[in-house]
This record gives sequence, structure tokens and C-alpha cells, in this order.
Amino acid sequence: MKSFESWNELKQKTQGLMRRLFFHEREIWFVRCGQNVGCEQNGKGPYFLRPVLICKKFNHQVFWGVPLTSGFKTGPFYFNIPDSGGKKASAILSQLRLFDAKRLQYKIGNIEVSLFLKLKKTLKSLFD
Repeated sequence: MKSFESWNELKQKTQGLMRRLFFHEREIWFVRCGQNVGCEQNGKGPYFLRPVLICKKFNHQVFWGVPLTSGFKTGPFYFNIPDSGGKKASAILSQLRLFDAKRLQYKIGNIEVSLFLKLKKTLKSLFD
């Protein structure tokens, strides 16, 4: 059963945060993704955290991010990352979304430039 009440309380606290952490493209962070609707990716645990790859930084406040899932997945909407914070992961490209930096919790790693460029190319191909 989804815990929307717990997430709503944490979301209100997150909204009230004054601090925004410094972040860059290619970094992987644990982000407060929340308790979402239907097939949208949720965070886990008491802080509703999920690893997210920062794909495009627009300014110090917002970025496009792609949630990650553990292990390797197949299909056109996944991009496998051999080492994401010390673990295998797949970026769920279909879940690309805008995040506010207030949701950032802590950095867990980054991906290599060459791999990041391949991921961006794969993302772009989804818009064709």
C-alpha cells in the first residue's frame, strides 16, 4: 500500500528547505523522488530516496534526471550503467523528469564521459 500521507509530510519539509546542494551533469545522487502515481518510479525507505542520474543542469535550482534501477534491464527505454556508485544499474529513460535541487540528498557517484554521451544520444533518439 502506498504511503501518500508520509510522503506529503516529507514533501512539505522538502519544499521548506532553503539550501540547495551543488550538483553537475553525469553525477548520480540519491533524490527524494516521493510516492508517485501508477507506474511512475517511487523512492524507497523513510525518505523516499531513489538513485537518479543528472542528465541536464539548467541552473542551480533544477535539472533533468533519470531514475536508476538495480541490475541490468533490456529494451529501448533502458540504458545499462556498469558502475553506478559501485553497483550495476539501468537508467529508466522513459522516466526522465525535471527535479528541483531541494530534492537532492547525497551524491553516490558519477558516470564516465563516454558513457554519458552514449546515454544522451540514446535519450535523444526517443524523441524521433
